[in-house]
Amino acid sequence: MILGVPVSELLLLAALIVVGGFITGILAGLFGIGGGALIVPVLYEVFRALDVPDEVRFQLCVGTSIAIIVPTNVLSFLTHRDKGAVMMDVVRAWTPPAVIGVALGSAIAAFAPAAVLKLAFVLVGSVISIKLLVGRDDWRLADDLPGPGGMTAYGFFVGLAASLMGISGGSISNMILTLHGKSLHSAVATSAGLGVPITIVGTIGYILAGLPHQSLMPPLSLGFVSLIGFALMAPVSSFTASYGARLAHALSKRRLEIAFGCFLLMVCVRFAASLIG
Repeated sequence: MILGVPVSELLLLAALIVVGGFITGILAGLFGIGGGALIVPVLYEVFRALDVPDEVRFQLCVGTSIAIIVPTNVLSFLTHRDKGAVMMDVVRAWTPPAVIGVALGSAIAAFAPAAVLKLAFVLVGSVISIKLLVGRDDWRLADDLPGPGGMTAYGFFVGLAASLMGISGGSISNMILTLHGKSLHSAVATSAGLGVPITIVGTIGYILAGLPHQSLMPPLSLGFVSLIGFALMAPVSSFTASYGARLAHALSKRRLEIAFGCFLLMVCVRFAASLIG
């Protein structure tokens, strides 16, 4: 027994998370992202195998995913900032409303049924996948970003969607920025900067939101964050991502977009089916 939990149960949890981290790393390297769009569905199957109750399973996936992404976002932001690629004016404009959106998302996770988070994942994930599958690089909503009101709305939406989906918001903010005439390189760098406050605040929010449900959590969880998931999945997925990246070099950018779009669409269908069933 460790902390009152059978060693066999802890070993099973650790083994499943390591396998999940391996799969996530391969997919992340293959598709060129490392966000919750991959981590959440993998953790969902891990926690389902561990019989985590339905009413808290998705929240646990989302909270753990956000925590896992924190170190990656911090390192990515620092790298991009050193190269001068981050649009800091956008990060400063979006951060306050994004943090409010994250806080609201955490509150929703604490009180709303898991179906609400699944539905958010399905809706936003479907939009992203459709953009990947049928979108074009020359699509534009405008030639530049909107004024203060529009920027506040965008920041709030990115933070809320990221908190509900268990992502850093990069895929959403990238889409917004490129649709407003920004280069993909600047969009990725800026999204990394915005992802730092989103994931840090999101992790704290999901820990607090999950404390009233602590009795339903698997061993070594803190609120809606699995500490074993955080400790094991991040390094394993980082290690195996290089192998996925090697596979990516054998495919064109368009094929990768189609592959990830199809993967995300299948995940959305999987979660939509669980809502019906």
